[in-house]
Amino acid sequence: MIATLDRDLPEAEFGGKAAQLSQAHRMGLPVPPAFALSSAFVERVVLGEEALHGAIFDAFATLAGPVAVRSSGIGEDSSAASFAGQHATILNVRSRPALLDALKAVHASARGPTALAYRRTLGLLSEPRMGIVVQRLVHADCAGVLFTRHPMTNADERVIEATWGLGEAVVSGLVTPDHYRVARGGRVLQKRAGEKDCAIRWSEGGGTVEVAVPAHEVGAFCLSDAQLVELDALASACEAAFAGTQDVEWAFAAGRLYLLQRRAITRG
Repeated sequence: MIATLDRDLPEAEFGGKAAQLSQAHRMGLPVPPAFALSSAFVERVVLGEEALHGAIFDAFATLAGPVAVRSSGIGEDSSAASFAGQHATILNVRSRPALLDALKAVHASARGPTALAYRRTLGLLSEPRMGIVVQRLVHADCAGVLFTRHPMTNADERVIEATWGLGEAVVSGLVTPDHYRVARGGRVLQKRAGEKDCAIRWSEGGGTVEVAVPAHEVGAFCLSDAQLVELDALASACEAAFAGTQDVEWAFAAGRLYLLQRRAITRG
C-alpha cells in the first residue's frame, strides 16, 4: 500500500519512521512532503511485481523533485530500539530506475550483518520487515541533530550538533560539528565551534558528493541565535506530539526549518 502522511499510518504495517512522521505532519510540524510504502508492498516490489511500479512512479512524480528514500522498519525508532545507523538511507534519488534501486537497497539493509547483529542483541529473532518513506529532499544550507534533553546527563536542556550541508556529515562522523547547549525557552548556554572542513551536498546527477568548505566557514558557527530559538521551539513541538525524550534530525533550507525524522532517545 502507498499512503500519504495525512493518514494515520499503523506502525505494524508502515514501520516506526512512517508512523511518527505521519503523526508529526498531522500535528503541524514542518515535515517535508512524503509518501510511505507498507512493508508488504515493499516486499512485493522487491520480489519483482512490475505491475506496482506505475503507482510508485505516480507518487514519486507528486513530490516534484529529488527525494530521500528512508528506512521505516517494523520496530525501528521505538522507545526500546532506534536502529540508528543500521538501516540505509539513499539520498538525492532523481529517476525512476534509481528509485527502484533505492527501494531494494533499503529493503536489503535490514538483512545486513550489523542490522541482524543488532536484532539478535535485542532478542528480535523474527524476520525483518521493512516499510519505506520517500521524502522530498531538502537542499540543506545546514543540518544536524537535536536532543530534547542532554543524552548523557539527562539535564533539561537541548543539545544540538550542526554542520554545513546535509546532516549525514554529522551522522557519519565526517566532520566535528558545532555543538550547542540551549535552555528550554531558547537561551543559549554554550556554543562550541566545530571543524567543518567538508560538507555533503547533493549532486545534479544524483547521489551526493563531499565538497570542501570555504576556509572562512570551517570554524564559523552555522547556526544563529535566532535559529537556535527555532530549534528549541521545534523540540517543544516534538515533545507535545510524542511522549518522552526526542532525538531529532533537522535541516534549514532557504531560511526555513524542516523536521526530517525523529525517534526516542535510547541507550541501545
